[in-house]
Amino acid sequence: MPSDERLTSRGLRYREYGAARRPNVVLVHGGPAAWGYLEPVAVRLGTAYRVLEPFQRGSQAGRRLSVDRHVRDLREFVHEICAGAETALVGHSWGAMLVLAFAAAFPADAGPLALIGCGTFDPASRAQLRQTLEQRFTAPIRAQLEHIERTEADPDDRLAAMGRVIQPAYGYDLDPTPGGDAICDAQAHEQSWQDMLRLQADGVYPAAFAHIASPVLMLHGVADPHPGAMIRESLLPFLPHLEYSELAQCGHSPWLERHAANEFYRVLLAWLGERLGASRPA
Repeated sequence: MPSDERLTSRGLRYREYGAARRPNVVLVHGGPAAWGYLEPVAVRLGTAYRVLEPFQRGSQAGRRLSVDRHVRDLREFVHEICAGAETALVGHSWGAMLVLAFAAAFPADAGPLALIGCGTFDPASRAQLRQTLEQRFTAPIRAQLEHIERTEADPDDRLAAMGRVIQPAYGYDLDPTPGGDAICDAQAHEQSWQDMLRLQADGVYPAAFAHIASPVLMLHGVADPHPGAMIRESLLPFLPHLEYSELAQCGHSPWLERHAANEFYRVLLAWLGERLGASRPA
């Protein structure tokens, strides 16, 4: 279980799992701006590693969030909390995109990178994502989303509620019991994602990923509406050493999948174990 929530010297929140003597795994959440839902993954990885779960910066009055701000926050976190120790970064969804942006900006600070359900880096992949979700949004899902839009005044609560409603469309056969609810910041979500789209339109990403020398694993569910094969193809020209592993009967959040969770942890822990000096859990 996690220790009490902690703060960096700059006041950013994080949680720590596992044993301090082991190599570090920094677990980077998605959203953007959806904190806390990766706790089940942190607990499981904490059987083999010291797992650190930083909570990305939220919205602030008068200050617009950017990808660069998140990247610099992540670098400061790695420098302060990991203090030069052996460290891998594992990102989910938006967090996988942020991990790549960090490694591109600071390749000397980046250890092994694992990308779970990585987000999109080109318009064609995003169009395919939208098309898949259109097909999967059933009448009950659409009705619930319309109800939330009408009745939930708080934008943060509205974003969290909508995320819970659409989760089945992102999965294959979900078992919600290992899950944790996300705490959302709607303004931080919008600002961070719009800046990522701007950087892609300007040609910064994925071209900047050519600077990444770290080993990179892309771990993707076959039933993830994010089109894994298309995303892989968009990254390969800049990350020719990218490893790609697909999980059968699996959607966007492998740890929640009845059929795929055990295989997800097996593959991820084996890959990390080959690159970090830790024994595998019993």
